[in-house]
Amino acid sequence: MSNSILRKKSVTQAVGDTGGHQLTKILGVRDLTSFGIAAIIGAGIFSTIGRASLAGGPAVSLLFVFTAIACVFTALSYAQFASTVPVSGSAYTYAYVSFGEIFAWIIGWALILEYAVSNMVVAISWSEYFTSMLAGFGVHFPDYLGTDYGSAASAAEKLRAGTETLTDGEKMLAAAYDAAPSIGGLKVILDLPAGVITVLITSLVYVGIKESRAASNLLVVLKLAVIALVIVAGAFFVKPENWSPFAPNGIKGVLGSVASVFFAFIGFDSISTTAEECKNPQRDLPRAMLYCLAICTTLYVLITLVLTGMVNYKELGVDDPLAYVFQKVDMNFIAGVISVSAVVAITSALLVYQLGQPRIWMTMSRDGLLWPKFAQIHPRFHTPSFATIVTGALVAIPSLFLDMQFFIDLTSVGTFFAFILVCGGILYLDSSGLSAQSKFKVPYVNGKYIIGIGFVLALAYALSAGAFTAGLAEKPLLIVFWLVWGTLSVLAFRRNFSLLPVLGILTNLYLMTELGITNWVIFVIWLVIGLVLYFSYGYRKSKLA
Repeated sequence: MSNSILRKKSVTQAVGDTGGHQLTKILGVRDLTSFGIAAIIGAGIFSTIGRASLAGGPAVSLLFVFTAIACVFTALSYAQFASTVPVSGSAYTYAYVSFGEIFAWIIGWALILEYAVSNMVVAISWSEYFTSMLAGFGVHFPDYLGTDYGSAASAAEKLRAGTETLTDGEKMLAAAYDAAPSIGGLKVILDLPAGVITVLITSLVYVGIKESRAASNLLVVLKLAVIALVIVAGAFFVKPENWSPFAPNGIKGVLGSVASVFFAFIGFDSISTTAEECKNPQRDLPRAMLYCLAICTTLYVLITLVLTGMVNYKELGVDDPLAYVFQKVDMNFIAGVISVSAVVAITSALLVYQLGQPRIWMTMSRDGLLWPKFAQIHPRFHTPSFATIVTGALVAIPSLFLDMQFFIDLTSVGTFFAFILVCGGILYLDSSGLSAQSKFKVPYVNGKYIIGIGFVLALAYALSAGAFTAGLAEKPLLIVFWLVWGTLSVLAFRRNFSLLPVLGILTNLYLMTELGITNWVIFVIWLVIGLVLYFSYGYRKSKLA
């Protein structure tokens, strides 16, 4: 059985399987870069930056640079795979070629969770910003149609019990619960805007890649224009004294934000799902990934410097830091523009993720691991029609009724796991000689000695500073990180591993140890469900069987 579950697809097979399922090849490097920017600059730039700056001060601007460099290790690996296997399956296909079917299934199954959950979070965020924007224009959207049932019922129960002090938000939710109409004794409470925007975006993605491209490009142009306005207008209100001290909480305070800052960059990999709709994927996908990372990093750094220059970093622990700083300097017009742009930014992110998910399902279906219906291409629109409809339903229905925090707990583990396997896959391409087929290659730096020396120095420092045992006590999963680094040091010495993919593996693995136990438990449960499906269907129906 071990041989059958580890059966691999050749690059020729992976590319050949797309022959009878032609999608419309229309995307160029500008379109792909636009998709990447749309995915990366979503809700994060309107919230994450403030929280990160509160912990690390103005020095967080440098953290964005360092984190972008870490992302480049992974992006380069994605870029080489995209140029070698120009297929829509993204990390799923790359794992199939490198490690075998069972790993491909695990990654594909994990990406289903990550894309769907990310979209649910984005849809609910969109609803919050949209209702706030309407309120800014004097239009009050019914609160019971803009929240989830569980949150409203819980707030109402707390209010009746009278044993806890409610926040203003909880008081609003309790009032929404009381004001909601009832049908058959059940309160009608749902997040209608989240469901509606998901249906609208899904309809756009269903109609075609050309329409999706036009919408994405327009939304990204508007978003970049507003961000440029924030940077230029904010620069006039910067007080250099707010940048001192630059790192008020030291290096520990800066690094304490590394996970949230890294999440601000997640999304660049989603453009690899459109490989079959690229005019020249081997050339354009690598370029687009690096272009969008460079553009987004520059914008993140500039905005962080402007925010921390306009107000003291201690004031940035708010959910809407961009709007907040302009309200502080009595520029309410710009604050209003920012609230509108937040809706635009989140819409474009939702579009890209809704575009990517069906294409992963489509590729898994072609391989026989999912039902054939998922590979169905619409005869007129040339999109994976059934997979797109299922994706829309899977995101829209839960986002109507469930709380955002529930979805946030589901994110991240699978994404990091996919990143690690893609970086590890480059080591396989190098050792197997398949890198010779790559039109773009990760720059080779011999890690024979560097990886081992780095391991010894890092371990010696951790032991001497007492950080090793303290770190393991706080984060037991760190032992996995040290064991993997030690193993890679030995293998690198024996096989002359390329340094950059190894740095990608170690960076992502370390960030995985920063995640809470809830993330891991839910991921394991999801993984078990996926393995049951694989062995009951995919293992028998696989085209490689």
